[in-house]
Amino acid sequence: MERRNFIKFTLAGIGASAVAPAMALAEPAKLPAGADIYYTKDAPGRWSGKVATHLPSIQVEKSGEKVTVKVVTAHEVKGYEHYIVKHVLLDKDYKFINEYLFDPTKDKEPVSTFTLENYQGPIYALSLCNKHDLWLNSAEV
Repeated sequence: MERRNFIKFTLAGIGASAVAPAMALAEPAKLPAGADIYYTKDAPGRWSGKVATHLPSIQVEKSGEKVTVKVVTAHEVKGYEHYIVKHVLLDKDYKFINEYLFDPTKDKEPVSTFTLENYQGPIYALSLCNKHDLWLNSAEV
């Protein structure tokens, strides 16, 4: 290695070792809940033209103690090039209930059905697109 490059990289390494510990101790940025993690009908962010084809719709049917939740995303399936990767169902506290992973070689459309027992309250569905991020919608059970 040339002497100048050796000196340049040595000084850069010393500078980085002095700055990195200070950055590690810095307080993390405080973001509002959900900021830059998922998109909604009211907050589509950079994907404002994608709401109709990426926001999951939720259909709820009750039969006694049994609740059937059908999640549909009106999104075309173009093989692995562009598709809905999965649907995730969350409870009223945003806790994981279940998920369905789509196989773009077999699934013709992103539709999933979940069965719940004795559930009441809000339910949340997430739809993950391989190109246009994560979308959240809710319904009442």
